[in-house]
Amino acid sequence: MVRQGGVRKLITEVLELPKELVLDLPRITLIGNAQLTVENHRGVILYTDTHIRVAVARGEIVIAGQRLTLRSILPDEIIVDGTINNVSYIS
Repeated sequence: MVRQGGVRKLITEVLELPKELVLDLPRITLIGNAQLTVENHRGVILYTDTHIRVAVARGEIVIAGQRLTLRSILPDEIIVDGTINNVSYIS
């Protein structure tokens, strides 16, 4: 017997669909240590110039660095600029 999450994963693989869309996962893109994009987010939890916490479907993305700024917050993506030292996923 296949669980509900297993069915979604199987469909994603068979139909070659983007996993982040079907499984409600975040997509994180890091450009060097200067810019980070989080797609498929649920909002900003914390915002300072050294830490940004972003809610995602199954936890949080924690971004640590210096001079962090939110370049843009859109319904489907957040762009962070600054010097990024660490990115963590907390479930």
